[in-house]
Amino acid sequence: MTICFFSAQYLPTPGGVERYTWNLARKAVQHGCRALVVTSALPGLPEQETDPDGIEIVRLPVWPVMGGRFPVLRPGSRLADLTRHIFSRPIDLCVVQTRMYTESIWAARAAWRRRIPTVVIDHSTGYMPMGGGLTGLAGRIYEQAACALIRRTGAPFYGVSLASCRWLKTFGIQAAGTMPNAIDPAALAAEQAGPRSPALTREHLCPGGEKLVVFLGRMIPEKGIRELVEAVRSLPGVVLVAAGDGPLLEALRAKAPGNVHFPGAVAHGDAVRLLADADCYCLPTRYAEGLPTTLLEAAGCGCPILCTPTAGTEELLPGDSALFLSDTQSDTLRTALQRLLDDPAGAARRADAARQNALAHFTWDAVFAKLIQNT
Repeated sequence: MTICFFSAQYLPTPGGVERYTWNLARKAVQHGCRALVVTSALPGLPEQETDPDGIEIVRLPVWPVMGGRFPVLRPGSRLADLTRHIFSRPIDLCVVQTRMYTESIWAARAAWRRRIPTVVIDHSTGYMPMGGGLTGLAGRIYEQAACALIRRTGAPFYGVSLASCRWLKTFGIQAAGTMPNAIDPAALAAEQAGPRSPALTREHLCPGGEKLVVFLGRMIPEKGIRELVEAVRSLPGVVLVAAGDGPLLEALRAKAPGNVHFPGAVAHGDAVRLLADADCYCLPTRYAEGLPTTLLEAAGCGCPILCTPTAGTEELLPGDSALFLSDTQSDTLRTALQRLLDDPAGAARRADAARQNALAHFTWDAVFAKLIQNT
């Protein structure tokens, strides 16, 4: 069986959709399938290659709009040649990641013309953050048009969470079900046991026995990182490590108090080990996420979670398996962090419940088995 994954952004670009695509493609190879990932060209990377996991990668020519966050396919002879190459061998299933990229439209229609079974997996619960005014309106009109073009192919849509499925109704789409983000328990365990970067060990970060709070994600306003820094600033005996890149990083670094560290983007193994060491993983996001990868990995590592009730939490963190924020104001964050850190037994109990639920329902083996039912 050959499965072709179309993902406008892919590793080494960091992000949840990128790792989702990689994990599913890697699982396909492990099950004896041929996995092909079609993505966007990046400077310094070859147009075609096979990675160490046995995944074939084809990178299409694009214009890197919005600093590369919204790659737009560039028509021409190279795109035509690569299109012929991609479809020169029989493909049993096409998987289109997200609904709004120009590559998503192109991929869905190319598969439809060739009568290849196709599924579209959406990872959001809101429009792209384009700001207000005419720019925001233009973005929403574009997304409606993009979804209409894909919908006409008849490909079923899945959301990565129930909230994503509800959001798809905005575009007149009735989701066929969920295809959730997931974890690989064995890989997580192996990464937890791996060597630690000296500057990211608990011993280095918390030499006086302080409590360790971790944030992982892009440094953008919608993630609530500025409010989190303000909350931790006045918490005695607490250290925050906020790992990730983004437009706010340098400004946050310049004003960071002594108990807040910004290491920038870190290797995935270091991120996992931070979660395994932490007393709390805090994600005060206001972003339109589908099901954040970091929440899954925090749950899989048994790390106590404090977050907003964002998409996916109703499935991943049911009942009393996490503490939820009523808003993302710094005072609210400070009070909630203090409550969690002052009750380690309660935090451990909730963390164990979240871990058991993640291991039971959110693994890549289960998601892959569901995916291939579409062939």
